[in-house]
Amino acid sequence: MTPSAPIASDAPPLVTTKGLGKDYGSVIALADVDISVPRGSVYGVVGPNGAGKTTLLSILVGIKEATSGSVTLAVERERIALVPDTPSFEPWLTAREVVALARSLVGLAPSAEAVEHALRLTGLADAADRANGGFSRGMLQRLGLAAAMAGEPALLVLDEPAAALDPAGRRDVLDLVSDLSGATTVLFSSHILADVQQVCDTIGILRAGRLLFQGPTRDLLAGKAAPAFTVRLRPPVDGVVEALEAAPWVHLVERPGPDRLRVTVTSTDAAERELVRTLADAGASVVGIAPAEVDLEHVFLELTG
Repeated sequence: MTPSAPIASDAPPLVTTKGLGKDYGSVIALADVDISVPRGSVYGVVGPNGAGKTTLLSILVGIKEATSGSVTLAVERERIALVPDTPSFEPWLTAREVVALARSLVGLAPSAEAVEHALRLTGLADAADRANGGFSRGMLQRLGLAAAMAGEPALLVLDEPAAALDPAGRRDVLDLVSDLSGATTVLFSSHILADVQQVCDTIGILRAGRLLFQGPTRDLLAGKAAPAFTVRLRPPVDGVVEALEAAPWVHLVERPGPDRLRVTVTSTDAAERELVRTLADAGASVVGIAPAEVDLEHVFLELTG
């Protein structure tokens, strides 16, 4: 896949929807969804199971039809590539043949170099001449990515691209998506919130078919999460947890580790005045206190309940 020139930041959106709706009889999958996908962005679509993520992607790529609303694409359909969460291919085809066929199906000239490049980028160079019928699910996901990228898409749509991969494979896929940022527009659906936070510059959060938030990732993390503090203690911590939970300014106490608490508060001012005193009164042996870094998982839970 030949790298494209960076896309101008003031370019119009590549994908927009207006009042998009989809229902299956009495079941509403999407309701009045307006999204705007900037050119060159990595746009993350996140939401609980059943939120409408896959339905939205299916409508955007033309697999399903919307019940209402409109989709505007500033790109030809043949320049859109979809990698589903469970790619499948004719089992007797080798990885090299799958990628070459995918390239030919979008009308591109044969190019052994482009095929090899796509296989190498996705970690399949050593399996290029193996029939894909013996591939694991993780290898099939890599093959789906290779086939999509060999077609040199302007819009790459990824539905749970790292769900079946081991940690090293996930890292490879995330690095690949990051490298595409600015040159290719990527629409990225995932339930792995840490992955979305790492690679997506824009996020849309769906719940029950409705768009709860859309905007830059930095704006979501800066403006939506309740304030929280990380408290490191020496064991035991059980009595400390109970004391904190009883404080009126404490919203939630979590234990991400045996010697660590995350204390979400309703008021930063109250916490700054009372947190140290509450810990002292509970007999806590405090190692350190610091404002907690905001992460997408906590923001997501706040927005989706």
